[in-house]
Amino acid sequence: MIEALESHPRVGLARDALAGGDGWIVGGTVRDALLGRPLVDLDLAVPGNPEPAARALGRAANGAVFRLSEQFGAWRVHGRDDGFTFDVSPLQGATIEEDLARRDFSVNAIAVPLAGGQPVDPTGGLPDIERRTLRVLGGDSVETSSYASDALRPLRLARLATELSFAPDARTERLTLEAAHDVTRASPERIFAELRRIVVADRAVEGLELCDRLGLTAAVLPELSALHGVEQSAYHHLDVHGHTIEVLREQIAIERDPEPVFGADLAPRMAAVLAEPLADELTRAGALRFAALLHDIAKPATRRELDGGRVSFIGHDAVGEEVIDGICRRLRTSERLREFLGANARHHLVLGFLVHQRPLSRAAVYRYLCTTSPVEVEVTVLSCADRLATRGRKAEPAIQKHLDLARELMAAALEWRAIGPPKPAIKGNRLARELGIEPGPELGELLSALAQARYTGEASTPEEAIAYARNLRQNPTR
Repeated sequence: MIEALESHPRVGLARDALAGGDGWIVGGTVRDALLGRPLVDLDLAVPGNPEPAARALGRAANGAVFRLSEQFGAWRVHGRDDGFTFDVSPLQGATIEEDLARRDFSVNAIAVPLAGGQPVDPTGGLPDIERRTLRVLGGDSVETSSYASDALRPLRLARLATELSFAPDARTERLTLEAAHDVTRASPERIFAELRRIVVADRAVEGLELCDRLGLTAAVLPELSALHGVEQSAYHHLDVHGHTIEVLREQIAIERDPEPVFGADLAPRMAAVLAEPLADELTRAGALRFAALLHDIAKPATRRELDGGRVSFIGHDAVGEEVIDGICRRLRTSERLREFLGANARHHLVLGFLVHQRPLSRAAVYRYLCTTSPVEVEVTVLSCADRLATRGRKAEPAIQKHLDLARELMAAALEWRAIGPPKPAIKGNRLARELGIEPGPELGELLSALAQARYTGEASTPEEAIAYARNLRQNPTR
C-alpha cells in the first residue's frame, strides 16, 4: 500500500515541487493509504517555515494558498482544477519522531519520507492498523496522554472508530471516558464537524452507540443522552432513547434503498431530492439523519402519566422545535439547518394523524403540504422511519396503513417540490377590482383560499376564481 501512495500523481507533484527540501507524508494520508482507502488529500510535515513549501505546491497544483492554522502554523493548498487539498505543517519538534509522538493516536503517527523510503513508526501504529485498533498516545492518565493537548480528541476517537470500523483498546476506552466531559472546551464548530462526520458515516448507529458508552453523548448532546430510561406507551417496545436510535437505523435503511417503502416509481425521484446539498456540508439525507436523532428530543420535558397508567407526550413536537433551536445555536450550525431540523420535529406527527381520515380529499392533501412545507418530502420520510421503529401493540396493521398513506402523500410532495405551491388563478389586484374590495387581510384570505381551490381543481381559471371568491364572501362559513 505504501508503494501505491508513493506512486500517486499528487505525491509525485509534491515531490517535484519540493525538490531539494525535506518533507514527510503524515497523518491520515498514510493511515488511509495503508487501509487502501482513496487518497483525497495529502498531509505533509516539513522542517521550519511551511509557507515556502505551500506556495511552491500552489504554483505546481494551480491552487489557492492560505494559512490554515495560526496556532500550529499550518498552510493549505486547494487545487483549482480538481479540488485536491494539500495541508503543509511545520514539524512539531526537532525531528519527525518527536512530531509523531505528539499526535493523537498511533494509527495517525506514521510518516513516509516524501522522497521515498520506509515508514517511520515510533509509536507502533503499523501493527495497530493491522489489528484495526485505536490507541491514544502518551501516558496512562488523561493529563499525560495526547488528550491533554486537544480537548476534541476523545470525540475524534469516536469519529475515527465509526469511519474506519476500528475499535479502541481498553486503555483508550478508559481514558476517553475520563476525558469526555472536557470535549466541550473545544470550539462548537469543531465539535459539530466531528458529530456531522459520525452521523453521516455508514456505521452511524455503531458510532453513536460508542459515543454513548464513552460518555461523549452526555458531554456534547446531553439532550440525547437524557432520553435514556424515558418509558413510553404500550405502542412502543423501547424507551425514547432506544426508539430514537431505531428511528435513525430505519432512516438510514430508507435512504440506502427507498424502494421497499416508497415503491419503484417514487424511489428514484425521492433519492434525488435527498441527495441535494442542504447546509453545513450536509445533503438533505444527512440532515435528515440529524432530524431522526432529534425528533423526540422534548419527550422527557413533556412526559405525563394519565389515568389508567397511560403515558402521553403532548406537545413534544412543538417543544422539540424549541429544544433543537437551542442545540443548534449551541453548536453554531447554520440558520438553514436549524430551521430544517426544527420543522421536521414540529411536523413529524402530522401524517400519522391523517391515517384514520383516509381516503384523503384533494383539499386534505393540500393542507398537509402547506402545513409541512418546506420539508414536505423529508418529513414524510421521517414519519415512515418513526412508524417502522414503533413496534409495540398492534404494530403491523398500523405500519401498513401509515406506509400506504405515505406513498400517496410522497407522490404529491415530490410534485409540490418540483413545481412549487399553486398560485391563485387570478392576480390580487384584479380580484380586488372585480369584488370591489381594498387590499388587506380579507383579500389575502381569499387569495389563500383560491390557491387551494386551484390545487383541488375548483377554480382553475380567472372566471372560476372570481365566482369562487364571490361565493366565499356570500357564504363565509363555507
